[in-house]
Amino acid sequence: MAEHRKVRKAVVVGAGPVGCLSAIALAKQGWHVEIYEGRPDLRLPSSKSAAQQRSINLAISARGITALQAIHPGASDRFLRAAIPMRGRMIHDVQGNQDSQAYDRNGQSINSIDRALLNEDLLEEAVAVPNIKIFFNHKIVNIDFDARHMSVKDETARELRVAFDLCIGADGSYSVVRRQMMRVVRMDYQQTYIPHEYLELRMPAGLPNPVDGEPTFLLDPNHLHIWPRHSFMLIALPNKDKTFTCTLFAPTTEFERLKTREITLKWFKSNFPDALPLIGEEALLRDFEKNPRSALITVKASPYHYKDRAIILGDAAHSMVPFYGQGLNCGLEDVRVLDLLLRQHQVDPALQFGVGQEDARLARALHVYSETRYEDLIAISELAMANYTEMRHSVTTPLYRFRKAMDNILYSLTAHQVMPAVISPGPTPATDPFPTKRPSGWLPLYTMVTFRPDIGYATARRESRRQAQVLQYATWASTAVAVGTVAITCINLWRRFRALRSAA
Repeated sequence: MAEHRKVRKAVVVGAGPVGCLSAIALAKQGWHVEIYEGRPDLRLPSSKSAAQQRSINLAISARGITALQAIHPGASDRFLRAAIPMRGRMIHDVQGNQDSQAYDRNGQSINSIDRALLNEDLLEEAVAVPNIKIFFNHKIVNIDFDARHMSVKDETARELRVAFDLCIGADGSYSVVRRQMMRVVRMDYQQTYIPHEYLELRMPAGLPNPVDGEPTFLLDPNHLHIWPRHSFMLIALPNKDKTFTCTLFAPTTEFERLKTREITLKWFKSNFPDALPLIGEEALLRDFEKNPRSALITVKASPYHYKDRAIILGDAAHSMVPFYGQGLNCGLEDVRVLDLLLRQHQVDPALQFGVGQEDARLARALHVYSETRYEDLIAISELAMANYTEMRHSVTTPLYRFRKAMDNILYSLTAHQVMPAVISPGPTPATDPFPTKRPSGWLPLYTMVTFRPDIGYATARRESRRQAQVLQYATWASTAVAVGTVAITCINLWRRFRALRSAA
């Protein structure tokens, strides 16, 4: 009988999309993987109602799709079949007029997908991998990274000791792994609550189609609908069952004003007159009373790793506000970048190390991740916050429309190709997760961030700033030409007037 090859064990804390994809990536490289999740199995019927309390639809785009395809080809195709493509924003003004703004001149789209559906599917994929085990209702008590073990309480409150060789923290904004790492790492850490909150509402499906009897959408399903109101906004994303998940983002002070049903209805009628009849007055009031108001938080940290023992990914490392739709995509991209670095540094899970020993290759891979990923993660966190201002205010201004038009004209004139949304590691992985350091031609910031996984977030921001200077110059030049034209016209009119007076 052949002797089994002994391999090391990685523990992944958190069974969300980032945790599941991390586990699959490590398992494919040969690690034994155990996932520990403090909550119950979300696939169980008893977990469904709790999951519905927090269900901002996820917008998956090229970066997330690329990560899925790189780690687990085939799974992304199935996810996209369950998603609805949104090819642009639909802006609703106070009078109910609608204005479609395409995301990309080539018709590329972001995709609305149900959070629970994506998470459940990734859980199923992870469960199907032979060298992955998942433990639900297991809460982390503490972690000794140097001794390579952690204390875990199971659903009976019994405390277990779990040994590991590598710990992946994918346990969200309030990460236990990050908190435990801060005991042994000189980690720069910043947690910020913005003075805004969000509340979820539901827009029902429309009447059945007379042809096939199927429900219909009350709004165009291939847009992300936005009601921008300067200091607050309402958005709506489509679901497969023909409903829309609506999310109201507003300052906490604005929410505090809505103390009674009468005030709430009056406020909604005044600000969202076309959305209210679609949601329904009673449904709106019920959601206001039943659904929780949730905080918006940003988390910044550095470094993301400790020696060869641990690393944090996703929201545990860089929680961001949801206004660029990159939270999920960025977290999945974290996994792709880490997977590539582990392969590049030829980390071998079959090599064994004692308690006091260090895997130099693994330590180097984690160090390079912290060093190279930081600038990108800070960039997208700040871009996400800036995009909130754009979504709730700038999209309605003439200056924004002018710059957007200039952006698209220059894009059309100079952009000759769009990179494919697949960057697969393959048998001989690429040497750089983001090979395009200076894009050829003119690319709008949104295109670089959302549709170009070959461009890092920081590169996209730098390139955008250079392009913004050009657009600023174009704005000044256009204004100067307009002013000059008016001035010349006025001078000519005055001369004509004086000539007529002299003739008289």
